[in-house]
Amino acid sequence: MNKRKLLLKALNNPKGFKFSEAVASAEAFGFLLARTNGSHHIFRHNKQPVMLNLQNAFGEAKPYQVRQ
Repeated sequence: MNKRKLLLKALNNPKGFKFSEAVASAEAFGFLLARTNGSHHIFRHNKQPVMLNLQNAFGEAKPYQVRQ
């Protein structure tokens, strides 16, 4: 799935967004997995000071994290 479709899906329905789709969209926008601590997957971007935290909750991403 391309970046545009993933972004539109995340904006329209963050509750039904799969964790694998969240990881794919983060990587598509240039974020790289920095570390994993339990269920928390921390992504970092070279040009952005902010880090991205995603959690795998039974195969789906947490809706509040998708909205962020």
